[in-house]
Amino acid sequence: MTDLRGEPADLSSEAIVPLQVDAASGPEEVISEKALETGGRSMGANAWRDLRRRPMFWISLALIVVFVAMAIFPQLFTSKDPAFADLSKARQTPSAEAVFGYDAQGYDVYARTVYGARASVSVGILATLFSLIFGSAVGIIAGYRGGWLDSVIGRIAEIFLAIPIFLGGLLFLYTFPNQIDTPFAIAIGKVAFVIAILAWPTITRLMRSSVLQVKPNDYVQAARALGASPLRIIGSHVLPNSVASVIVVSTINLGVFISIEASLSFLGVGLQPPVISWGNMISDASGIGLIRVAPHMLLFPSLFLSLTVLSFIMLGDVVRDAIDPRLR
Repeated sequence: MTDLRGEPADLSSEAIVPLQVDAASGPEEVISEKALETGGRSMGANAWRDLRRRPMFWISLALIVVFVAMAIFPQLFTSKDPAFADLSKARQTPSAEAVFGYDAQGYDVYARTVYGARASVSVGILATLFSLIFGSAVGIIAGYRGGWLDSVIGRIAEIFLAIPIFLGGLLFLYTFPNQIDTPFAIAIGKVAFVIAILAWPTITRLMRSSVLQVKPNDYVQAARALGASPLRIIGSHVLPNSVASVIVVSTINLGVFISIEASLSFLGVGLQPPVISWGNMISDASGIGLIRVAPHMLLFPSLFLSLTVLSFIMLGDVVRDAIDPRLR
């Protein structure tokens, strides 16, 4: 036997270096250990590793957990009835009996602030889920199929994009307002639907651009050559590699949707009493002379609203920085 230079190869036992492999370890374990030694990690593992080192991630996540728990289990935070009014205590300042004071009708501000999280957070979550699911589905269809279908979807999305979310929601809810006897679920669903139906084009365009970047990749072409159905290709290859940026934007949008609901309720066209929301509380506290006489009525619901919106926006920013390799 000769080597590459045409000279006789050295086949002595000293020249042969055997490959040492632990018999208890399979080939997959050897490969995975080698990958760890060389620092090989998936995008998700790298993102999580980066997120764990960011204090802003833990701060925003802790705030979100508190506000979501407040919306689901308000009884854990207060034992007072938010619908009980005592006019003899109207506009009283914060005290040991009522840490946030009382409003102009004698309602406990702290109890109503806690229960107001349910309506405001519910609208934001429902609007985000609807726009995320519907917008992503339409964006995948437009990006994967292309052609005339992509053009039609693009023109329809541009029509909705021309309507500002706040202005469109204001006009719709003014034309079809919620009544006093409207059930809580219907009132929440109507406001969330109006916001989502005007916000889905943003998610659609983002998902479409992500799909167009993923579709030419080799693994997608290989799956198509092997005869995989379009539904299987989308579910196994296209969607997992396209959804990261959409989730980040949806997280930021959730905070924006909560602020839009509060603005609509402040103007009296969003959630109507007896539904308790932060927007309604801010509207009630903005009466003539109340800001100067009882500023606590405005301070605390505004503070909770601002912290909630800020926490979701901060979480979206941190996750975006961790996922996008260009920002590392």
